[in-house]
Amino acid sequence: MSDRPDLIIRNGTVVDGSGGPMVAADVAVSNGRIVAVGEVKETGAEEIDARGRLVMPGFVDVHTHYDAQVTWANQITPSSCNGVTTVLMGNCGVGFAPVQRDHRDMLISLMEGVEDIPEVVMSAGLPWTWSSFPEYLDTLAARRYDVDVATQVPHAALRVFVMGQRGANREEATAQDRAEMARLAADGISAGAFGFSTSRLLQHRTAAGEPVPSYGAAEAELAEIAEAVGQVGHGWLQVVGDYGDAIDQEFGLLTRLAKKSGRPLTLTLLQKDSDPDQWRDLLSRIAAANAEGLHITGQIRGRPTSVLLGFELSLNPFSDRAGWRELALLDMDARVEILRDPEFRARLLAAPDGNSAQINRLRDWDRIFPFGDPPQYEPDPSTSVGAEARRRGIDPGELAYDLMLEKDGRAILYHPMTNYAGGDMSSVHEMLGHPNTLVGLGDGGAHVGIMCDATDMVHTLTHWTRDRTRGPLHGIEEMVRRLTSANAEAIGLYDRGRIAAGMRADINIVDYEALQLQVPEVCYDLPAEGKRLLQRSAGFDATIVAGVSTWRHGEATGALPGRLLRSGR
Repeated sequence: MSDRPDLIIRNGTVVDGSGGPMVAADVAVSNGRIVAVGEVKETGAEEIDARGRLVMPGFVDVHTHYDAQVTWANQITPSSCNGVTTVLMGNCGVGFAPVQRDHRDMLISLMEGVEDIPEVVMSAGLPWTWSSFPEYLDTLAARRYDVDVATQVPHAALRVFVMGQRGANREEATAQDRAEMARLAADGISAGAFGFSTSRLLQHRTAAGEPVPSYGAAEAELAEIAEAVGQVGHGWLQVVGDYGDAIDQEFGLLTRLAKKSGRPLTLTLLQKDSDPDQWRDLLSRIAAANAEGLHITGQIRGRPTSVLLGFELSLNPFSDRAGWRELALLDMDARVEILRDPEFRARLLAAPDGNSAQINRLRDWDRIFPFGDPPQYEPDPSTSVGAEARRRGIDPGELAYDLMLEKDGRAILYHPMTNYAGGDMSSVHEMLGHPNTLVGLGDGGAHVGIMCDATDMVHTLTHWTRDRTRGPLHGIEEMVRRLTSANAEAIGLYDRGRIAAGMRADINIVDYEALQLQVPEVCYDLPAEGKRLLQRSAGFDATIVAGVSTWRHGEATGALPGRLLRSGR
């Protein structure tokens, strides 16, 4: 190299994102790109000593819901403070563009219901400086971030934009409706979106409890959109759906969409308690479809989908009882004072349960656990609230109440909802070893009061390569590949995800032995002082985006080198 590098990372152990063995090497960076990996003799304008550290690519998260947050925030936490350097949002068919002026509340209700982001937060924070999807991209392009941001065209927003209330009511689209949706989807991808997303999941509902507009959309509608996406020549189709007894019909539909578009298709893949072997059936079908020339992946997460329960959080096992409603609007200090009152405790515990099916599931005491510090995502069933209550000879509700009252009422209980049918994560180990899966589903930016699964990438790295005690591990090189180059390439980003000359300098410097998720905390830093769970990690020496350090030792540097990414560029 003739020019002095902007940055040299010296003496580190490079896990390059290819899946190949780690090597001792220096890494030199200039103009946001890696220019050399090996022994670097030049001096850099800045140097970082990475002795005893792993140097790996920044994580690429393909399943987030930062569609609102990116319009008001520059730091895209909790992803950016946990090693993620590129995020893809607009998943599950929900988002905020395109939008007619009189449909804005409808899209907010959709996002509130599907992704558990409070209405008041979005109403206060969204600037609504756009109508079309390309205008939404232009709004984001004018902003700066601590990660790179990529988007998808969401089906629900598209349907409401074209069909209005008919679309929200899930009426069948006319030929004219279908043609317009297809045109706008193609325009969005031509403008820079990385795909088209849709939800066929009945569990996805608006804040009013109605199924989302895309639920049950006819194949003719989806096929016309898929064909239009294919004609653009880049972007993928992202789908979350129900299968059950209709697995033949639903998977057949998905394969026809993949064939019609000629584009990759990715679908959500989780182990459900109600059908604990369905995920294997889906993976078998995916493998067969890919053998015939299609490109379908199952999108997984490296731990259970979980709900966090507590007196400061959005849900707890007593949320539907009359006594709790007295506390819901109080500040936390006042709430805790009442919770400590023995008379109130007795009254709340004796109160009848409400009619909420959701809350009833949160009283499955054998599937609820103390969260622990550090958090434990694969707890032994013998440590559940139910098991411990039986050992003590007390009511499990009493134990749950007292556990949540610890830490000044801020202690958290953990309830795994998927990927835990057998009381462990053996299903996840198998999914992670399958060639047709991608690690995603962290939902960064969503479910802000009940989970913080955007940290799943850190957990995948630590749990599956180092910490797991209840079954076999995976190799660190392969897990790093899955979190970096595998995801980048899946969405058509071939300039990142590797520590190699010519690649974008998105880099994590990690103290692997110290890498550890911390307990989530409630922060009131959203618009309108909205609350969210924020979880951080110890062990990141530095996260670097485009050659610039954005986070050092857990603290933001203030640098904002991240930009909107546009597909096909």
